[in-house]
Amino acid sequence: MTRKPQPEQNQAPVVQRIRIRYAKRGPMRFTSHRDFARAFERAIHRANVPIAYSQGFTPHPKVSYASAAPTGAASEAEYLEIGLREVVDPDGLARALDAALSPGLDVLAAVVAGPGALAERIDAAHWRVELPGVSVFEARQAVTAFLAAPEVAVQRLTKQGIRTFDARAAVARLDVVEVTPDVPSEVDGVPCAILDLVVRQVTPAVRPDDVLSGLRVVADLEPSVPPRATRLAQGALTARGEMVDPLDADRGVVVSGTPSP
Repeated sequence: MTRKPQPEQNQAPVVQRIRIRYAKRGPMRFTSHRDFARAFERAIHRANVPIAYSQGFTPHPKVSYASAAPTGAASEAEYLEIGLREVVDPDGLARALDAALSPGLDVLAAVVAGPGALAERIDAAHWRVELPGVSVFEARQAVTAFLAAPEVAVQRLTKQGIRTFDARAAVARLDVVEVTPDVPSEVDGVPCAILDLVVRQVTPAVRPDDVLSGLRVVADLEPSVPPRATRLAQGALTARGEMVDPLDADRGVVVSGTPSP
């Protein structure tokens, strides 16, 4: 029997786009991207956000994500964009979404989107990587060997199998954080070096664990306790090594202005 075609659902058009920065903290760092997407869609409904939907037989909320952090990594700089069918105040939207999300998934900022794509403003990420069980001296030796190498081949298991790629070329900066009263060399009596890492966005993406694999390759550096990585920032990397927040170009866009394309 021939199935009768269903009429296409007509959805309200997008009249405003909002870009959001959010954080993954504490135990929420183990939330996968898929789990966060589901939690965010529930928060949209709880906060009564006038989200726009795609056309067709199975409409989806207009939400797009930019460079989500890997599962297990904390982050202070995750970004997404939503399309709305009504104009809203971005600050009020941020407060409502933050209240609707679980603690540890925290909305930090919301701005009206200006021209251009959000993803095009992100070409690097700044990470802080804690290495419990590794002394500052050991970390410095490994970092020196890594930076001196013209290429550091590492392997990662992907859906297509084992893939080998160069972890060195993507690293724009790799330092061991200096020990200060605010940055101790030990945590709970165990040595703990901290890496300051800036990685360019390349294909395939180079993640902190790939750089740690590279340190193991060049210097046999093997933390006795699983490392803890936190993404501090994402954005465009300037020639001076500064990171430009991708929302900076949108700040000041008026709420009642012309909707972005």
